Amino acid sequence: MKVNGSTGGTDLVSYIAKEYRPTISMSRAIIIIDIAIVGLNVIFFKEIEIGLYSAIAIYLMGKMIDIVFEGIYFTKLLLIISDKNEEIAEEIGEKIKRGTTGIFGKGMYTKENKLVLLCAATRRDIERIKIVARKIDPKSFIIITNSREVVGLGFKKK
Repeated sequence: MKVNGSTGGTDLVSYIAKEYRPTISMSRAIIIIDIAIVGLNVIFFKEIEIGLYSAIAIYLMGKMIDIVFEGIYFTKLLLIISDKNEEIAEEIGEKIKRGTTGIFGKGMYTKENKLVLLCAATRRDIERIKIVARKIDPKSFIIITNSREVVGLGFKKK
């Protein structure tokens, strides 16, 4: 999955689902599809016990996929470079409830001074933030990196 390969099972269907809903994670798409399959199995074959065990296994598999993809900490750091930083920051604050910080930088290629938005976000917020930034400024340049740990409002307390 990390290199966009497929076993031809529910992961293939999850790739298709992700094309229509880019905000959904791979593990969540696989879990939803697997639960639907197990649910139908319980309805048709009346094996509730097997369905319950399957649900536990599906949940654990989804968590393991997240750990393999993201590691234990799921916080991401976004750097957004745009000419419409004020609008993007306001929209991220209003719609996604995440704060942003403006850092002054200089583009060494263009030699222009730029304001760079810095935003710490959960894994679930990443796609939504990208959609907001690209909607406001299709030319925005977005860098997403893993953050080892984030402490503060909206994240870990200590």
